[in-house]
Amino acid sequence: MPREKDGSWLVRVGLASCGIAAGGRKVYHAFKAQLGDSGLDVKLKQTGCLGMCYNEVLVEVASPRNKSTFYGKVTPDRVPRIISEHLAQGKPVTEWAIPDGEITGLLAKQKRIVLRNCGLIDPEAIADYLAADGYQAIEKAISSLSPQDVIDEITRAGLRGRGGAGFPTGIKWGFARKSPSRQKYIVCNADEGDPGAFMDRSVLESDPHSVIEGMLIAGYAVGASEGYIYVRAEYPLAIRRLEIALAEAREAGFIGDGIRGYDFDFDIKIRQGAGAFVCGEETALLMSIEGRRGMPRFRPPFPAQSGLWGKPTTINNVETLANVAWIIRHGADAYSAYGTEKSKGTKVFALAGKVARGGLIEVPMGITLREVVFDIGGGTSSGLEFKAIQIGGPSGGVIPARLADTPVDYDSVTKTGAIMGSGGLIVMDESSCMIDIAKFFLNFTQDESCGKCTFCRIGTLRMEEILKRITEGNGREEDIATLEELAQNVKRASLCGLGQTAPNPVLTTIKYFRDEYQEHIVEKKCRAKKCQALITYEIIPEKCPGCGLCAKYCPTGAVTGERKQPFVIDQEKCIRCGLCRNVCRLDAVSVR
Repeated sequence: MPREKDGSWLVRVGLASCGIAAGGRKVYHAFKAQLGDSGLDVKLKQTGCLGMCYNEVLVEVASPRNKSTFYGKVTPDRVPRIISEHLAQGKPVTEWAIPDGEITGLLAKQKRIVLRNCGLIDPEAIADYLAADGYQAIEKAISSLSPQDVIDEITRAGLRGRGGAGFPTGIKWGFARKSPSRQKYIVCNADEGDPGAFMDRSVLESDPHSVIEGMLIAGYAVGASEGYIYVRAEYPLAIRRLEIALAEAREAGFIGDGIRGYDFDFDIKIRQGAGAFVCGEETALLMSIEGRRGMPRFRPPFPAQSGLWGKPTTINNVETLANVAWIIRHGADAYSAYGTEKSKGTKVFALAGKVARGGLIEVPMGITLREVVFDIGGGTSSGLEFKAIQIGGPSGGVIPARLADTPVDYDSVTKTGAIMGSGGLIVMDESSCMIDIAKFFLNFTQDESCGKCTFCRIGTLRMEEILKRITEGNGREEDIATLEELAQNVKRASLCGLGQTAPNPVLTTIKYFRDEYQEHIVEKKCRAKKCQALITYEIIPEKCPGCGLCAKYCPTGAVTGERKQPFVIDQEKCIRCGLCRNVCRLDAVSVR
């Protein structure tokens, strides 16, 4: 990004949801107040998410020579010293700065195409986006490329839909282009609902114009004149920044009639979803935009032939659209140089769970899961052994550590029994119980089922009941076979992707961790010590000084004893809440 003023310092404060939740607004206002009184030539800017969510509040200080120093976990009380030493004297506060090696390790294996502007530009200033070559791609498309040229370029690039199914984007656009209708629509699916996923939210909060430009190019390619961004109402910051970006783009002539003086009209509206996970399915999403209850419908006809209000409609998710302008500007060959033969380009992931460096990453397709977890993520945050990774959210599956060298591409991930999904990656260590994980995701999809299909509505409920029974110590030897049979029936008999993929977490945990199921059912044992009915808390006499802290916090009076003598736990009264273990400072409470 070019400097606004030569010879000036630049301070960027990350103010995406992750930064704001960590106290970013207070840090920003502290800089604003104190810089105003300092007399220093410093430009203060808000930005979105750079990806280092584990280090928020994140502050970048860039010198006039464009040398950046990143500070992590910044609080308002650290601001005066950063100003007085770094900005005034040019001496970075090294003990608060993120080591260069950590930043290198985090970014070395990434390639930022979708995230190219995230954490660099002010998402509420179109001037920043224009300075980063924004809206050049749509100018190029409408001035020198035919609609078919655009479709051909996207097809040659090998861009596949990043919403989960991985359908080729160029082919999808081609279907809509060929559909005979004077009215066509472009829909951006921003109904991100996977637990632990925040890719779309971060992009919309950090670089909304890239998605808008992608929609404009898609509209030009398929012959559409109107677009809708369907975004979760639970994303208020993303919605606000989208509204600002749309107003700016409209004022600058990039949205409306006769865009940039060419024969191309396109308008974009925002529709807020009410939080139904099933509305991430494209036909349910369309019904929701139309004001009806979001429920999937039979296909064909596909949306490209009959979609929104019966008109040809192209639906792409946020990440897919954010790739488009980069491809048009740099060319299909530049994009397809990254990735594998069948999975071109990059993939954005929300790296979460028991990982040391959680956040937003973008990696070339073909990188291995091991590289993601260890080289980028820094390994487990607990120090315990890496056990598995959940990929693709509730629709995905669990991949064990022994398959960590699996390449991140559509075909390789599918072979494991999981799916790529929209981009959630949840790292698990030895403290994770696989049956508990499967129960969590199945509970989510069961709650979110629209109820239209009997097998999805009832089948997932029966599977959840069996998993709950197993974790409560009442499992039966036939339960595993019953789960597998139910799972296959639910997959076959469900209309939409929610039901068809809901059993994946159960099937993959049974496939790779069948021994844990057997332990729960036969031995009544949870090796991860997560299932309350299968664990016991005990006080180790040699370690207990008799302070009585555990007894003080026990909600049922199960912990008793005399001062300065080892306390004991009454197993009949113990509800296995774990409070005694949490408050003990001497590790005198064990769980087995």
